[in-house]
Amino acid sequence: MAIKLRWLAAAGIAAVVIATAYKNLTAEPGAMNAVQVTTIDNQKIKFADWQKEGKVTVVNFWATSCTTCVKEMPKLVEMYNKLQPKGLAYVAVAMQYDNPAYVKNFATDKNLPFPVVWDGEGRLNEQFGHIIGTPTTFVIDKNGKIIKRYVGEPDWTDIYAVIEKELA
Repeated sequence: MAIKLRWLAAAGIAAVVIATAYKNLTAEPGAMNAVQVTTIDNQKIKFADWQKEGKVTVVNFWATSCTTCVKEMPKLVEMYNKLQPKGLAYVAVAMQYDNPAYVKNFATDKNLPFPVVWDGEGRLNEQFGHIIGTPTTFVIDKNGKIIKRYVGEPDWTDIYAVIEKELA
């Protein structure tokens, strides 16, 4: 019983920390405009450029060792292919603990149509409030404000509705 209570207390504290980090992250419109990344193909991406172009951005934190991440990837590709012509920008961010060679091989083997980043130094993880589990997906509006976060595989009906509303 004491172990269960300690576990519940720890889980409650973790939830408060995560919620606080997420609240702080989304508090300011334009908070994500300062984010810059380099893809596994050495392309430089600035989120501010996407916002200037009026794009809605999806950022998906994932890992090659994450079965849910691998399972959801074809649906993310489908979503990107469908919504990119309407103004969706997308970045798949592989976690720091992932092997960069595995990330590059996965992206190549699966012919991923969107930019893929390996967060080798954990900077993106830090900028997005210290991602604890994968997959974690963020939807960022045209002004650079995070409007929705999904932990685990998203509810596909919901994520499409959120993105399409922002694209309208």
